[in-house]
Amino acid sequence: MDTSTFSNLSIDETRLPDIEQLDWQPLSPKYMLINLRINLIGTLLLTAIWAALLFQPFWTISPHLEPLILWIGTGLTLLGLLFSVHGRCADPCKAYALREHDVSFQSGLFFRKSVTQPILRIQHIELKRGPIERRIGLATLQVFSAGGVMHTFEIPGLPLSTAKSLRQFILQHKDTRNHG
Repeated sequence: MDTSTFSNLSIDETRLPDIEQLDWQPLSPKYMLINLRINLIGTLLLTAIWAALLFQPFWTISPHLEPLILWIGTGLTLLGLLFSVHGRCADPCKAYALREHDVSFQSGLFFRKSVTQPILRIQHIELKRGPIERRIGLATLQVFSAGGVMHTFEIPGLPLSTAKSLRQFILQHKDTRNHG
């Protein structure tokens, strides 16, 4: 190795880019609303199943087990409601940012997580749409990095046109950088 051309200079920390200065784009309000509805419907179904089991006429529940079953069902219902409230508060914290050379995603209500993927390191990008997403016109963009089996991150709750545009931009930008 020729050491005359190698350099490893120190970087001034004050000149580093600030991730908080990114132009963060929020997810669709439809995404937040549908997440809340799904969580509440799941909680209601769980509560209905619990109540049906507790008050069913087919077999008798031992009197000493009734309080335990009542507490378990109440706990599960409260946990479901808490999960719904957490989702409602956490969804507005999710956002994405696209720059010339990278794409970023942030999430987290209590513990903030930011992931940035250089566009040149993106192996492929998928547009995923489940039945609920198709019905309300949303999509999830999954970003896969080179060498990874699982997706690096996904951006849920994007309007379909935005997801398609982001995907196309990343694919075109990746190709122009790789092939001049």
